[in-house]
Amino acid sequence: MKTEGSIRSLKGIGEKTERLFAKVGVASLQQLLHYYPRDYDSYGNPVSLKDLKTKQKQAVRATLTKVPERRGFRNKILITVVLIDGSSRLQLTWFNMPFLRNTLKKGETYVFRGLVQEKKGRIVMEQPEIFSDTAYEGVGGQLMPVYALTAGLTNKMVTKAVRQLLEDKILEQEYLPDDIRKSFHLPEINFSIDQIHFPESRENLIAARRRLVFDEFLFFLLAISRMKESKESRLTEWKMKAVWKTEEVIEALPYTLTKAQTRVWNEIESDLKGHIRMSRLVQGDVGSGKTILAFLAMIMTAENGCQSALMVPTEVLARQHYEAMKDLLERNALTEYEPVLLTGSGTAKEKREIYNLITSGTSRMIIGTHALIQEKVEFQNLALVITDEQHRFGVKQREVLSKKGLSPHVLVMSATPIPRTLAIMLYGDLDISMVDELPAERLPIKNCVVDTGYRKTAYRFMKGQIASGRQVYIICPMVEASEELDAENVTDYTRQMKKEFGDEVCVEMLHGQMKPKEKNEIMERFASGEIQLLVSTTVVEVGVNVPNATVMLVENAERFGLAQLHQLRGRVGRGEHQSYCIFMHGDSSQETGKRLEVLNKSNDGFYIAEEDLKLRGPGDLFGIRQSGLMDFRLADIYQDAGILQEANRAVQEILEEDEQLEKPNNSQLKKTLEKYLIEEMDEISI
Repeated sequence: MKTEGSIRSLKGIGEKTERLFAKVGVASLQQLLHYYPRDYDSYGNPVSLKDLKTKQKQAVRATLTKVPERRGFRNKILITVVLIDGSSRLQLTWFNMPFLRNTLKKGETYVFRGLVQEKKGRIVMEQPEIFSDTAYEGVGGQLMPVYALTAGLTNKMVTKAVRQLLEDKILEQEYLPDDIRKSFHLPEINFSIDQIHFPESRENLIAARRRLVFDEFLFFLLAISRMKESKESRLTEWKMKAVWKTEEVIEALPYTLTKAQTRVWNEIESDLKGHIRMSRLVQGDVGSGKTILAFLAMIMTAENGCQSALMVPTEVLARQHYEAMKDLLERNALTEYEPVLLTGSGTAKEKREIYNLITSGTSRMIIGTHALIQEKVEFQNLALVITDEQHRFGVKQREVLSKKGLSPHVLVMSATPIPRTLAIMLYGDLDISMVDELPAERLPIKNCVVDTGYRKTAYRFMKGQIASGRQVYIICPMVEASEELDAENVTDYTRQMKKEFGDEVCVEMLHGQMKPKEKNEIMERFASGEIQLLVSTTVVEVGVNVPNATVMLVENAERFGLAQLHQLRGRVGRGEHQSYCIFMHGDSSQETGKRLEVLNKSNDGFYIAEEDLKLRGPGDLFGIRQSGLMDFRLADIYQDAGILQEANRAVQEILEEDEQLEKPNNSQLKKTLEKYLIEEMDEISI
């Protein structure tokens, strides 16, 4: 079977199902093949009612002593069964499945399996699966794939489609050279794909995942190596002179630059004056003062008669940078360099005017979002390109902006705490500078790690902060409730907070499924102080500067990676008032306590990232992904740091022997890399 074909070629997939698959990014058989499970379900032995554990999926065996009850509730039909064993009780509930009243027979024995929860003092299972004894024995002990879904697309539909596809055992031609596979003890590609979907054992699953993660890193690093240029090819057209104006701006700042800021500014200034085009990454913790360094570079570029562009991921952040730059220029009598702001939401007339200012060279400082890389935007003499919150942009987007000029200098900034050892590999085409010091006047955030028993106390504390005129963030891991996971969600939590805080407090929600215009509006209202309590997913991780926000409560903190929790925490502590971060977890395990305690002890993102590496190690099979950091299908740079280092070693070995991949044993690798460069690099962001 050819994997280039449409999924419509599979039995049972019609137009409607095809549309559902398209919503999760699966249109071709190739995409389905690599639509890996997000988790696995292990069908363990049934347990007695007294041994049930909440927040876990478990199975119970029971003989029905009564016919199931049927009742109506809020336009829903409920079918309920109560299982009793001595003093232990379990209520089973199914929504809108009235046929079960006739299907489940009194006197028959069944195995019921689902997520065990405690609700209003009762132990319940909602929508449990139903098996006969024989059927349950058939799945017992197996690891069953759990796929990411959308409304209308069921796990059963995806599983059935993947099974059909895998019936043809040879779907991928092996592309790794034999010596690399043997040297790094990697299984064959078709075995790995088969076992990642339907593992015959945990050992097979671990081996399959390791191979596929290795491949993701290998192709990414090979692609990055293609982007590296020799020093000769990086000779610049834009050799600038040092200017006194930057020194005057530094002197006039209402604060003194830290030693780290001064060191990094000297590195940037030296690059801009040199013969070699700058390709530099500035890594610095949230609040370490990277933005002023970008502004100084833009002022130096303008003083040399050239243009610079600063691209950021959100409209609200772009507007804040624009206002901050305007203010800095006014305070330093540099109003001839009036910056322009280009975002997607301007009117056609406003955009045309801005395009003209950019094309004519009238505007030397341009700040904007992805709108900067549109074809209509033409620069006159673009000498410096800066991307802020770099990991939110794809590698290709960075390239597109840098190609807008005649090989401009490139400066990328990131607040993502990636340990230096990994950053050297991942940003192989860039020199790295570290702003590893926070301004002395910045108040350290006060942290606490607590369980859910602290929730009411936390609410009282937040009410006190709001009464004092401050603002609050609450972070939840999910947008809506899920049958699969027992975790807080933004939709229900916002309703609860409106009741809890009353009409006098403005509570709103924010999540990634909202339209960009709606997200911008919410963030602007929060930034202006109109919204006092914002319930959000991690979409605020790269948000805006709201100095008045002093409290962040993170629900289900155990579901996030430490580096991501630290990024979230960076949304508070940005003003003159003392700020607080409450990490609330619903998991009492020792490992969770140990991990979260790292955040309690330190506000240093790079220390936290290093500790995260040590604590996670190979860890769980899938661990906790640092979502949004890098959009690999399976790989996670923290959890899979060891595999990343192995892939880096393999890339060096391959390229040392055959830099252009011209040898016969590398022909399939070269073909696959070329396909990857076309199809994948748009998606990967660092």
